[in-house]
Amino acid sequence: MQYIGTFLWSFLLISLVNYVVSAVQNVHFDFMMGVYISIGVSILIFVIAAVIPNEPTPEKH
Repeated sequence: MQYIGTFLWSFLLISLVNYVVSAVQNVHFDFMMGVYISIGVSILIFVIAAVIPNEPTPEKH
């Protein structure tokens, strides 16, 4: 479920940014470009989440 949620939110946010930027720059809105970028961002988020450790850091005495 976390994979679907991450992709959904990245898709919605990146598509929104893609639409706004294309409207401001007065260029053609390319829907598939937003899909490709959101897939890449989702994969990047999954990789970053896998690299970050889950356990807390040990305290120094």
